[in-house]
Formats: sequence, C-alpha cells, structure tokens
Amino acid sequence: MSGPSTPEQENNSIANQSNNVSSSDNSNSHSISMRFRGFLPVVIDVETAGFNSKTDALLEIAAVILDMDSDGKLFAKETVHCNVEPFKGANLEKSALEFTGIDPYSPYRDPKPEKFALEKIFTPIRRAVKDSGCTRAILVGHNSSFDHGFVFAAAERTGMKRNPFHPFSSFDTNTLSALAFGQTVLAKACSAAKIDFDGHEAHSAKYDTEKTAELFCAIVNKWHALGGWPLEEISPLRG
Repeated sequence: MSGPSTPEQENNSIANQSNNVSSSDNSNSHSISMRFRGFLPVVIDVETAGFNSKTDALLEIAAVILDMDSDGKLFAKETVHCNVEPFKGANLEKSALEFTGIDPYSPYRDPKPEKFALEKIFTPIRRAVKDSGCTRAILVGHNSSFDHGFVFAAAERTGMKRNPFHPFSSFDTNTLSALAFGQTVLAKACSAAKIDFDGHEAHSAKYDTEKTAELFCAIVNKWHALGGWPLEEISPLRG
C-alpha cells in the first residue's frame, strides 16, 4: 500500500492535469480555464476567534466564485456564506471577538456545524470547477495563507474528503495590491482601486470576501487592459 502523497507529488499531479487543460479542445484564450493554468480562482474570507487554525474557532466563512466574460474580463459570479458553530473544545480569544464584534452563540447568527458549513461552501465551488473546465479551485484571499490555513484545518477536523482547493498554493491580494496600487490594507487598496469600502461593514466574512473579489478582479482586469494578457504567441522561426 502506498503512503500519502508528498507536496511535490501533489504538485506534479496538478501540473499534469493543468497541462491537459491547456492542450484540450478549449483553445479560447479568454476562457477562465486557460487564464490560470487550469485553476479556478475562488475568493475566500473567514472570521475566526483567534489566529491559530488548529485551536481557534472558525466563526464565519464566505466564498465568491469568479468567471470570465467573452472579452477576457474577470467578474464575480456567485457568493456563498455561512455562519459557523465553534467546534467542540474550540478556543475563543476575547480580543478576537471584540475585534470582529461576533457573538458566537447569538441565536440571530443561525450558526451551522463546521461540516455543514464547508459542504455549503464547497458544493457550488466543485460545480463551478467542473462547469468551467478547470481542474481545481485555487483560494484567493487578502493575506490568503490565513484563510487557507483555517479552511484546511476545518476540512481536516470534519473529515471532508472532497476539498476543491489546491492544497498549498493560493493567490494573495495583499501582495497583488502592493504591486498594483502600493497598498496592502484591504480598505486602502480598495480606495486606490476606486472600489467603495464601508468600514462599518468590514470584518463580516461576506462583505470582506465580496470586496476582495472586486479588488482581485480589478487587478487582473487592469493587467489585461494594459496588454499583459493574453500572452503574445511567438511565431515559429522562418528560414
């Protein structure tokens, strides 16, 4: 019996799948399956009761599924959101709850168990991956390693076998915003990109995810408008 795959093996498998997408019948360079090497970008934001994904509660999760129009412009297609019950034995940092303003046990939240919440988020993502001709979703987030860590820790806790996301890669709008606008804070990056941002709505997973999605689309579309994509095809040398 073979053991679990290493990150290198996983990456090679994904790369092979991506190469198959690139060599498929879908030769439209404005197809989202061609834009990110077979990966479908999905924007994720989580609100939590601390910084440790292994011990601190996941309290909210939201996803924005992206798509691309016939002109090659990225846009937000679908938003999914769920409030989450703290898992049994979860740590709840008082400072984190004060920062987000979330009362984990408020009946008005209608929180769901982690496994239910993840299935609610993952199901439309898996469908979108299939419908788009992509091979896997890739997480987009503002400080994406944080969101990635909490999503994967929750999936591991709940025994979720069909996690649609790439296991270790992600797209970080913090870094992209620094490149595109000289800003790293989400609100300031949105302002620089001329995206409305209401500070009173911030630290809600749904609101932050939708604003992060707008920001990511703005950066990708700006690069497209500047001629950075699609890449120019190199003509074969002629004798």
